[in-house]
Amino acid sequence: MSTEENPAAAPRSLAEALRGRDDVSLAALLRSRPDLITPVPTDLTQLATRAGTRASVVRALERLDRFTLQTAQALAIASEPATYDELLGLMAGDDGDPAVSAALPHALGTLREQALVWGGDGRLRLVRTARELLAPSPQHPSPTGLGPTVREAGAGISPGRIQEILATAGLPSTHDSVSALDALTGLFDDPERMSALLDQAPSESVEVLERLVWGPPYGQVTADPAPRLRWLLDRGLLLPTAPGTVVLPREVALRLRAGRAHRTTEPVPPPVEAAAAHRPQMVDATAAGQAYTALATVEELLKDWHEGGPGVLRAGGLSVRDLKRTAVALDVPEPVAAFWVELAYAAGLLASDGEADERYAATPAYDEWLERPAGERWARLATAWLAATRTPGLVGERDAKDRTLSALGPGLDRSSAPEVRHRVLALLAGLPEGAAPDTGSLLARLRWERPPRADRTGGGPGGGTSSPYARRTPAHPAEQARGAAARAGGSGAPGYPADGASAAGGDDDLRSRLARWTLAEAEMLGVTGRGALSSHGRALIGAPPAPRHADPQTEPTGPGDKLPVHHRQAPAPPALSPAEQATAAAAAARLLDPLLPEPLDHVLLQADLTAVAPGPLERPLADMLGVLADVESKGGATVYRFTPTSVRRALDAGRSAADLHAFLAAHSRTPVPQPLAYLVDDVARRHGHLRVGAASSYVRCDDDAVLNEILADKRAAGLGLRRLAPTVLAARTDPAALLEGLRAMGFAPAAESAEGDVLIARADAYRTPPRTPPEPVPDGPPVPDDTLLAAAIRAVRAGDLASTAPRKPVGGAAGGAPGELPRTSAADTLAGLQAAVLTNDTLWIGYVNAEGGASQRVIAPIRVEGGFVTAYDHTADEVRTYPLHRITGVAELAE
Repeated sequence: MSTEENPAAAPRSLAEALRGRDDVSLAALLRSRPDLITPVPTDLTQLATRAGTRASVVRALERLDRFTLQTAQALAIASEPATYDELLGLMAGDDGDPAVSAALPHALGTLREQALVWGGDGRLRLVRTARELLAPSPQHPSPTGLGPTVREAGAGISPGRIQEILATAGLPSTHDSVSALDALTGLFDDPERMSALLDQAPSESVEVLERLVWGPPYGQVTADPAPRLRWLLDRGLLLPTAPGTVVLPREVALRLRAGRAHRTTEPVPPPVEAAAAHRPQMVDATAAGQAYTALATVEELLKDWHEGGPGVLRAGGLSVRDLKRTAVALDVPEPVAAFWVELAYAAGLLASDGEADERYAATPAYDEWLERPAGERWARLATAWLAATRTPGLVGERDAKDRTLSALGPGLDRSSAPEVRHRVLALLAGLPEGAAPDTGSLLARLRWERPPRADRTGGGPGGGTSSPYARRTPAHPAEQARGAAARAGGSGAPGYPADGASAAGGDDDLRSRLARWTLAEAEMLGVTGRGALSSHGRALIGAPPAPRHADPQTEPTGPGDKLPVHHRQAPAPPALSPAEQATAAAAAARLLDPLLPEPLDHVLLQADLTAVAPGPLERPLADMLGVLADVESKGGATVYRFTPTSVRRALDAGRSAADLHAFLAAHSRTPVPQPLAYLVDDVARRHGHLRVGAASSYVRCDDDAVLNEILADKRAAGLGLRRLAPTVLAARTDPAALLEGLRAMGFAPAAESAEGDVLIARADAYRTPPRTPPEPVPDGPPVPDDTLLAAAIRAVRAGDLASTAPRKPVGGAAGGAPGELPRTSAADTLAGLQAAVLTNDTLWIGYVNAEGGASQRVIAPIRVEGGFVTAYDHTADEVRTYPLHRITGVAELAE
């Protein structure tokens, strides 16, 4: 690549470099750094200033891949400005590296596109804020492990001591310290003279250099250094920076490293390895089974909360006790229960009711969701999961104030979660069809694409401390337990990886933990099957068809076949707009529907008072059976058990014994067993024999012997019963408590209305008022669309024209320096505008709006009348009218 450049034609600032870009390049900049367009800058100078602010630069650095970040780190320790050849030498070393040479132009192009680097190949400049963040310093060592230059380290050394170092190193003396340090730098930069100097070094001194060469470059010495250290200090190979502290100068380290800024450069992203391959049909079938289980689990969760779920903590969220109860009800571990609760919340199916005694319950949207086909119901859950920023894996950890993070509570949002989920699934989509990834290689790829924060400004290999804006996320207690179980030979919680590496080791950043949780949650939700991305999961993210194996002999034939060769990763699917995401979700639902089991309209009744459902049941059948019987076990087939309590529950819901007999006969493929028929008749015979009403409450019965039995029972003492008539007893307790008390004594009372009719206790579910799903917390400003980009670029260029165009003097007064508002008298302003109307000239004006905001505009006046000027505003690309009293002055544009 050429390094020749005309210095006179080179841009002198980032703003000038941006002015030389075309619209496509500016659009790429604003798309990669959307914070620069919020709000739209007035001109390119303001855009360049905003691009150099610390917050914006930090955000841009966080989104660089490892090799591009290494390129920026190399520029931070290069000369200012640097040449392309110098940068290539720092990245590839003296021996050269073909892979680095091939990848460097793209990395440099990325830095230029994001306005982190500007200038031609002969004069490369890193934005000053980025240099401050990445350059080595005692407070924030560089990940390169390099220290200060000879000039920087020797600034505090006395002139006499510097001359002594020159003499010992075999260099002639100079007349000042500046030239002495330059001579010492020239010695270290010369490979031949540097090699000759090191050949004279004692072996112990060479060992000291080898320990410091890859960093940290600082060391401690005593007031009387050892001979091996004295030899290095006398020749400037180590320079003192503070009392008792020495440093290895950057030039010396680079010579010892053969010119390389990094010990290991990574120009090529690590491939995602396929750990195992399965038949695609098996993957889809497994994922469909998991999807069906996910739908059943969410339904079971919200059915359990039909009459109002657990209460809301004062600080928000579920209590630990309620989460344990939910986990027991769903028969899953607590971390998995937290996932299902958060998923229902993210999908808008669950919310708090907002009452004084606030509780969680299903929303009206849940009833609408139940009526949709199974594929659409799954697609809604999966889409909500993809976009949610709430992270259930954090439940149980502690926040910055040492408060426990609870399910459905505050503090669980992580704005990077949706991006990590999409990226993990995109990497899975790049594997051959049916291939499950190796988790280690997947995490390595993610770390290459977004290096951990500690690797950006220190703390990585060869670095010193961590980034000043880094904060380590604590490990999940459930992960710690799973890690202990894995180390002891046990297994972790079902659904989540039994892998405590990230928690136990403490080396994984939040992005890696999110990736692990994504793999586990995708499997539970049915997006993946046996670790491989399913066909409906692929459609959900808008990925193209899966690549096939190149060699037919490598086609997988079994569920655990290894892939014998590496493969080329397929390109990642593009980010989807909301409309495209809805289309993708509909496509995923269509692919999933044929894979889900068809609902059944029958059960198998057995003589032991149980019913077996060999598959999913149609909703009316499942709802009625859920009232008439209790679920005893779940799995491939669901077992229901009939008990006196469950039959009474059906009678309380308004069913008669005849209705129950007809229902069982109509929906059983086997004859109704005699014990079940007897159970229904026996409970129905006693149901409603007693009547409970409000006195506070009362009991009436046509058989006074039954009332005598109740009064004689010691268990009735707490009900406060007394006889009002031979067939009526009064009670001090309310009707509900009286009903429960009598049922506990073995009776089957029925509630009675004020008119004496039996009250039917229908299983009407409690619902919250209409609620909207929680809004994801955005990870910075959204990426602007093409329409907004085009309008913003047009406005920025017009504003830049107004601020930089050369002006002519008007009325004997200068138009002002570039960037300043023109200032002319009211008479000169009016005369200039009127003259421009006659000559069709374009003017540069200063304008102050009603809020006091000043701006510069380029206008072509059309008419001036009534204290207003109507003109075509080139800045806004439209015709506007301006009050004359708000125009600060006018100036003509030069030819």
